[in-house]
Amino acid sequence: MEIRMADAGGMYPCLIGDIGGTHARFALVREAGAALELQRTLECARFDGPGSAIGHYLRGVSAPAPESAVLGVATPVADDDVCIVNHPWRFSVESLRRYLKLERLVVINDFEAMAYAIPALDAAAVERIGGGAAVAGAAIALLGPGTGLGVATLAPTGEGYVTLAGEGGHITLAACNDAEADVIRILRQRYGHVSAERLLSGSGLEDLYTVLSTGRSSAVEPLRAEQISARGTASICPICSEAMQMFCAMLGTVASNLALSVGARGGVYIGGGIVPRLGGYLAASCFRRRFEEKGRFAGYLAAIPTLLIRAENPGLIGAARYLDRLGPAQQRMPH
Repeated sequence: MEIRMADAGGMYPCLIGDIGGTHARFALVREAGAALELQRTLECARFDGPGSAIGHYLRGVSAPAPESAVLGVATPVADDDVCIVNHPWRFSVESLRRYLKLERLVVINDFEAMAYAIPALDAAAVERIGGGAAVAGAAIALLGPGTGLGVATLAPTGEGYVTLAGEGGHITLAACNDAEADVIRILRQRYGHVSAERLLSGSGLEDLYTVLSTGRSSAVEPLRAEQISARGTASICPICSEAMQMFCAMLGTVASNLALSVGARGGVYIGGGIVPRLGGYLAASCFRRRFEEKGRFAGYLAAIPTLLIRAENPGLIGAARYLDRLGPAQQRMPH
């Protein structure tokens, strides 16, 4: 669902936000059809909530006060009470609107917002991984590991696409071989339910590295996700390399599951905070091979392109494009 809360009044300038579990990104759109301006990235941990983060941003830029805002947030959005899944922030949409003195505030899921950017991406903004060709007018899927694992779908209609938010990152993760089964078994003992997000996220990569380190003959250095990915992609740490290969393989499996579930013959796009930073590593990994390994449906999946989003701040681009949907009335409505 989307939340629209507004009084009669202007729309521009409009504050655009993309709030995840680690970073909050903001920009301004001064008028209809204008480009994003004054883009800034803040660490969520520095602030006690979105109000203080937005206030800090606005004090740091030279621009008129916004009349409205569109925020993509990393959580399901169903009513006025919004609680970020992988961060302590919790807020009321209406209270935040009043605090910021906005005429209108719209809050949607962050990957729903990112999905709106996909039709605007040109060839230079994406990297093709493997073969396949998009079918015009077919469904498009989006997923991306970051602090969590975001998922969304672009479903075709007679007049274009409608974007569907989902929580596919919390599907139960399945193993495709004994090594993956061993990892999932250990994590199940720790967490109970092992979702795709439990491994395909920053904290998940750290858990994967820790599990693979268990039983090694020598002491293993504890590492953060960015250290694991850097050492693994550079092949300077065997355990990090093993973790990164398994991470990419499991991402391929989850991506193909999503493609089959929604019939994403228009392509599967990959965003988030982790994979776009890996350079060419994803293309060289077993991601695409695993994406296509679906038995009788290998040919179906081989025809679907997988594309890595290279555009800077696609969540902000998509949230800005969401402005085209907004009308003057105050309402709450389903997709």
